[in-house]
Amino acid sequence: MIRTSFDAGWTVGPKRGTFEAPVAGDRRAVLLPHDALRDLPRSPDSDQGVHAGYYPGGVFEYAKTFAVPEEWRTRTVLLEFEGVYRDAVVKINGDFAAHEPNGYATFVVRADAFLRFGQDNAVTVEARAHKDSRWYAGAGIHRPVHLIVADPVHLAVDGVRVTTPDVDAERAVVAVSATLENGTRHTALTRVRWRVASPDGTTVADGSAPVTVLPGEPATARARLRVRGPRLWGTGDPALYVLHTTVEDAAGAVVDEDTTSFGIRTLQLDAARGLRINGETVKLRGACVHADNGPLGAAAVDAAEDRRIRLLKAAGFNAIRSAHNPISRALLDACDRHGVLVMDELTDVWTSAKTTFDSSLTFPERWRDDVAAMVRKDVNHPSVILYSIGNEILELATPLGSAWSRRIAEAVREDDPTRFVTNGINGIIANLGHLAEAMAEAAASDPNTMMAGMGEQMARMNASDLVTASTEESASVLDVVGFNYADSRYALDAELFPERIIVGSETFPSKIEVMWQLVEEWDHVIGDFTWTGWDYIGEAGIGRVDYTDVEGYEPTGTAGPYPYVLAESGDLDITGHRRTVSYYREIVFGLRSDPWIAVHRPQHHGRPTATTPWSWDDTVASWSWGVRAGSPVAVDVYADADEVELLLDGASLGTAAVGAAPYGAAPGKAFVARFATVYRPGELVAVARRDGAEVGRTALRTAAGEIALVARVDRDLLVDGSADAAFVEITLEDAAGTVPCDVDRLVTVTVEGAGTLGGLATGRARTEEPFGGPSVTTSDGRALAVIRPDGAGTVTVTVRAEGCRDARVVLEVA
Repeated sequence: MIRTSFDAGWTVGPKRGTFEAPVAGDRRAVLLPHDALRDLPRSPDSDQGVHAGYYPGGVFEYAKTFAVPEEWRTRTVLLEFEGVYRDAVVKINGDFAAHEPNGYATFVVRADAFLRFGQDNAVTVEARAHKDSRWYAGAGIHRPVHLIVADPVHLAVDGVRVTTPDVDAERAVVAVSATLENGTRHTALTRVRWRVASPDGTTVADGSAPVTVLPGEPATARARLRVRGPRLWGTGDPALYVLHTTVEDAAGAVVDEDTTSFGIRTLQLDAARGLRINGETVKLRGACVHADNGPLGAAAVDAAEDRRIRLLKAAGFNAIRSAHNPISRALLDACDRHGVLVMDELTDVWTSAKTTFDSSLTFPERWRDDVAAMVRKDVNHPSVILYSIGNEILELATPLGSAWSRRIAEAVREDDPTRFVTNGINGIIANLGHLAEAMAEAAASDPNTMMAGMGEQMARMNASDLVTASTEESASVLDVVGFNYADSRYALDAELFPERIIVGSETFPSKIEVMWQLVEEWDHVIGDFTWTGWDYIGEAGIGRVDYTDVEGYEPTGTAGPYPYVLAESGDLDITGHRRTVSYYREIVFGLRSDPWIAVHRPQHHGRPTATTPWSWDDTVASWSWGVRAGSPVAVDVYADADEVELLLDGASLGTAAVGAAPYGAAPGKAFVARFATVYRPGELVAVARRDGAEVGRTALRTAAGEIALVARVDRDLLVDGSADAAFVEITLEDAAGTVPCDVDRLVTVTVEGAGTLGGLATGRARTEEPFGGPSVTTSDGRALAVIRPDGAGTVTVTVRAEGCRDARVVLEVA
C-alpha cells in the first residue's frame, strides 16, 4: 500500500450541536498530528481533575477539504487514521463513514461510497475526551493520517508480514507473506514479488509467487527467502533489512507496492536462562512511558518520538513499556532504529471501570478489534518482544477475569505467535473486594493513593496466600508474568512456580537499587520497568516533594493540588533533561563509572518534607546558589564505590562511606555517600574510590561572570511535513557553560519564516504557564522550544529575556 500524508490543510474547533449556530473565529488551521486539549485553559475545577492535569474535557471537530479527481472513480480510496482520541466519528461530505471508540487504535475508512468525483470533498472528524483516562490523553487527531489511492486489486492495509523463524550464523530464513484484496467483480491473476535489501542496500534475497484473487475474497501469498550470513538485530547493533513487495497484474504491470523494514533476530525464554535475544541473555532495563510528548501535548510527531527514544537509551534504558495503551508507529520505528526493546500494552481496563467513561464501556464488544489493531501495527517491528494484555486489571483475580485473561492471551497468540504475552498484575488491586475490610479506607481511594499509603504492608499482601491463589490462573496463561509493585513475589515464586518467568512491569523509582539486585540475582526475573522513564502530563504531582512547613499545608495523598500539571516522576523531565535520579539509576545499572553529585537545594535546608513512593529527592547537579557563603547544605554523591571524598577548590571536605547517612534520621542508601557541609562558591569535586584506588570523579563549578541567554538546536536542517521538528534547548549560563539553578527568567520565543512554534515548556511540574507559548519562565535555568516546519525555506528562532542579549538559531527546511 502506498501511503500519502494527509496531515496538512485541517482546521479544528469545538463541535457544536446540529441546531447551534457556528461562532465566528472558533476554528483555526492546524497541522496534524495535533492535540486539541493542550491549549485549553486549566482550572482547579476542571471536570477531568488531577488525572488529566486539571485540563477540561471537550468535543472537537476537525475538518478538511480535498480534491477528488475523476480518475479516482475506478480506484480504491482509503483514509487511514493512526489514532484519534477518543470516540472518533468520521463523516465524508456530511455522511457517516466510520466510528472508532479506541483512542489509540489505527483504523481505516473506505471512502469510495461517499466521494464526489471531479470536485472538492469534505471530511470531518469528531473527537471526545471526558473522564475517560487516569492520565492526560489529550484529544483529537493525535497521530498521523494517510490517504491511500490504490488499484482495485491491491495489498491489504498492513497486509505484508515478515518473520525470521530459523536463524543461524550461515543463513536466516525470512518468511514473508502478502495479503491481496480484489474490489472488482472479476477474478484477478496477479504475481507478488519480494526483494530483501540488507542494511547497506544490497539485494540479498528475492522471490515471487502467482496469486489468484477472487472478487471480495482476500488471498495470501507466502514465500521463504534465504539470507546468507545475516546481520542480526539487537540492542547493540539494530541492523534493519528492508522488504520490497510489488504486485503485478497479468500483463506484468505493477499495480501496488510496499516497503517494510524488519530485523533478523531470535527470541528464547525459559526460567533458567531468562530472556535471550540471538542466544544472549538480556536483562530489561526498562522505562514505563506514557504517550504524550510534553510541550506538544498528546501529538505523536515522529521527530519527538525519535528524540525521546534516543535520550532514554542514552540514559541507560534498553526497553520501554507503553503505559497503558498501544504506542505510535513512530515510536516503534524509533525503537527499531535505536535498538530499544518494547513491551506494547493493550489497555488499562477490561470490563470493570476505573474512570466514569473509560474504555470498559466498549471493551466487551470491541476487544478483539483492539487486539488485532495492536498486533497489525507491531508485527513487523523487531523491537517488539512482549505484548501486555492489560494493566492492574480490577477483575483479574475472579473466575471470569481469569477467563478474560485466557481469551485475550490466546487472541494475541492467534494473531502473532512469534512474541511473548504478559500482563501487568497488581495482586492487591485485583483483590480489592477481598481486602476491603482490612483496608476499607485505602480501597475507597484511587489505586495510586491506596498504594502510596500502604508501605510495607503492600509487599506482605502481594506475597500472601490470597494473592497467590487468586491470580494463579490469570498468571498461568502468560509467557511472562508482569508484576506491578510486587517484588516480594520474586523469590517466593521461584519456589512455588519453578518455571514461572517474571518481569517487574512497574516499580517504584526510589527502589531501583533493590529492584536491580533482584533482577541480577534471579534468573527467572528478566527485567524491571520503572515508573517512569520520561515525565508526563497528568496524574499531577504523583512524584512531587512537598515542604510541609508551609502555612496551610494539608496532605493530599498522591494527588497534587492545582496548579500541578506534570507527574514529576520521570528520570527525564518533559524537555528531555536528565534529573538526578537518572544518573543514580545509570550507576545502579553498572553503566557509569564516574560518580554524580546531587545537591539538596540550600534555600530549603532543614525543612521537613513529604514524599510519595514515586518521588525522588529535591536535588539538582549544581553548585551555583544565591545563598550566603557558609549556608548549610546537604550533598549526595552517587557512586559504585566503597567511599567518596568531597573536595572544594582542592581542599577536602571529608570522606564518606557509600551507604552511610551522616545527616538526618534516614538510613543509608546503597550507591549513595552523604555529606553535611556548607556552601561556598568554587569547584566541588567528588572522587570515588574502591579498595583505596580511584575509580572515577566528577565536578561542579559555580557560575561566574555575566549570565547569558543561550539557544542550541539539535539540528539545523528539517524536512517539510508533519513528521519533522527541531528542538531548541534554552539555557541561562556563564561563559564556561555552567547553568545556575536560581536565576530563572521569563523567556519569549519568536519564530519567523518557514516554521512555527509547536510548543514551549520547562520541566517545572507546578505551573500555570501553557505549553502553547510564546513565553515561559525557565526552570533551574532551562527551557525547551519545539519548532515545526511550515513550508520550505529559512526559519529564524529568536529567544529574548530581560537583561540578556537575544539568542538566535537559524534552520533550513528542505
